Amino acid sequence: MGLLVDGKWQDKWYDTDKSGGKFERQASKFRDRISEDHDKFQPESGRYHLYVSLACPWAHRTLIFRKLKGLESHIGVSVVHPEMLDKGWEFGNYPGSTKDKLFDFDFAHQLYTHVDSTITTRVTVPILWDTKHNTIVNNESADIIRILNSDFNSLTGNTDDYYPESLRTEIDTVNELVYHNINNGVYKSGFATTQEAYEEAFNAVFNALDVVETRLVDSRYLLGEAITEADWRLFTTLIRFDPVYHGHFKCDKKQIADYPNLYGYMKELYQIPGIAETVNFDHIKRHYYYSHTMINPTQVIPVGPSQDLMSAHGRENVGK
Repeated sequence: MGLLVDGKWQDKWYDTDKSGGKFERQASKFRDRISEDHDKFQPESGRYHLYVSLACPWAHRTLIFRKLKGLESHIGVSVVHPEMLDKGWEFGNYPGSTKDKLFDFDFAHQLYTHVDSTITTRVTVPILWDTKHNTIVNNESADIIRILNSDFNSLTGNTDDYYPESLRTEIDTVNELVYHNINNGVYKSGFATTQEAYEEAFNAVFNALDVVETRLVDSRYLLGEAITEADWRLFTTLIRFDPVYHGHFKCDKKQIADYPNLYGYMKELYQIPGIAETVNFDHIKRHYYYSHTMINPTQVIPVGPSQDLMSAHGRENVGK
């Protein structure tokens, strides 16, 4: 893990000394939109390209929305190597990875400096790239999934809406709980460098999981009978929890398999057509256990856990 400083790559981990041992995530640099009336970025088939990691939960969200909205033939994808070492995300020969299909770059940081040769930023995925202007449209996953949700409907005719106007306030409220305490909470636990910071994050993770578990007793999905963006934002953390976050990030109070509602809910989402093919456990485990040598210096990758994610989920009659 590293960053660009004035356009120069530095292999530097997060500086938790300045934050009392707490992990603090950098805000995304590129936050533009795509729309018919945008002065620069309009929806066009074949114009935009996604750069993703199959290991990364934030990038995984965008692959799910690309699948759900039928955008595979309209938006291309390049997939980085699961190992992220001293040069950051890189393109390489590994099953499930690809080369950089646009520029044949070796490293993701070259995409950022292609846009701005003096940029200072962490180099993250996903990246939504515009081939017309040769620039990054957006590198914030929360924005990208909303772009994919609605801004290409004119191309696909797919009007399925995972952020419906009638539920936006409720979705945003649930997203706040889940993002701070679960999505980012596992990172705050895993990357903490003091006992106090770790325990604070740890407790927040499991308090929030308890809240969601209770919510799912009488509600099939987070907002009732319809799957929304909030469900997919939670799903990408849940699916990684038992293989990675439970052990590697020391979130070891419980596994998701120990929560009957959350586990069945996770399995139901996994079994929705097309979703399982967006999940790559080899990339997920290899990335975390092999790349984070400050946490796992031996780079030994666990074999387990064994999960039957295609077994009955039992969620059909919840809330009825």
